[in-house]
Amino acid sequence: MLTRSSFAYLNARVRARRGQLLGESFFRQAQALSFSEFLRLLAETPYGAELVGEGLADVDRAVALHLAHTIGDLPSLVSGPLRELVRLPLLRADLVNLKTILRGKEAGKSPEEIRALLLGGTLPEPLLNAMLQAPDAQSVAQLLQLPGHPLARALRIASASTSDLLRLEVVLDREFFAACLKVARKLRQSRLVSYYELEVDATNLTTAYKLQALGASGVNPEDYFIPGGRWLSRAVFSRLVAGDLSAAEALGGTPLAPAVGAADLGELERALRKVLLAKARAGASDSLGGGLLLDYVLRKQWEASRIRLLARRAYFNLPVEAVAKEVT
Repeated sequence: MLTRSSFAYLNARVRARRGQLLGESFFRQAQALSFSEFLRLLAETPYGAELVGEGLADVDRAVALHLAHTIGDLPSLVSGPLRELVRLPLLRADLVNLKTILRGKEAGKSPEEIRALLLGGTLPEPLLNAMLQAPDAQSVAQLLQLPGHPLARALRIASASTSDLLRLEVVLDREFFAACLKVARKLRQSRLVSYYELEVDATNLTTAYKLQALGASGVNPEDYFIPGGRWLSRAVFSRLVAGDLSAAEALGGTPLAPAVGAADLGELERALRKVLLAKARAGASDSLGGGLLLDYVLRKQWEASRIRLLARRAYFNLPVEAVAKEVT
């Protein structure tokens, strides 16, 4: 069993790396820059060490390498049960990457376009490259043959039974959150348990809005509900799927309240992202537990996503308004 002293070395390393997180002043300044000006500004940050070249692909490569150096190596710093715990936020990146790959293929995006959206996780680079080239979900599932990876079996089973992307994502989410909650509870990491419970609720709320927007009459809500949450019940989920917006009032006194009343899916996802980042940040005070690590990894991944988005705004000379809501 983990003790408070188990985290001393790991969290000392994490605290040192937290000091290199970019401040909000960087993102405010970067919003209106030309691409060449953006490159100069980025070169002055810790990402500059990996920034070689002057193209958009060079920015993406620098971000990927920086993530590998700053969060990808974290499991190698520890061993035993603690390594299992450290892998959880990186497995979350694997989940996001799998969804991004599957969505990109359905939307007809090129492998290069999809790669630009990927986060650092545990999947080896050669495997990611092969998955990006795969023609469909079943082919991706056949490639994902990693013993012990919680998403490998889930994707193989799901892709063999359905081609519906949302159903595929729900199966992956169920497997991922079940694995995270099992490990966090086994290791008595109450802050991580609380965070993943809230993320289950956020995922269910997003799914309910998606089904509602699709006008998915006749669907069985049970096919899309993920167990393990705390605040969003099956009953409220079913009512939301059926179009009963008043059901959201049941969430008024919960951590999900800031997302209630969102005008569209984009606004909902932005509100939930803010809720989850705030939840993780509150757990960062757990300096002798897993909360500090979780907050750091999520903030680092969010930082990388913002950099990539700002790089695209500058490269394609888009108006600041095109990205302002997503990066602030």
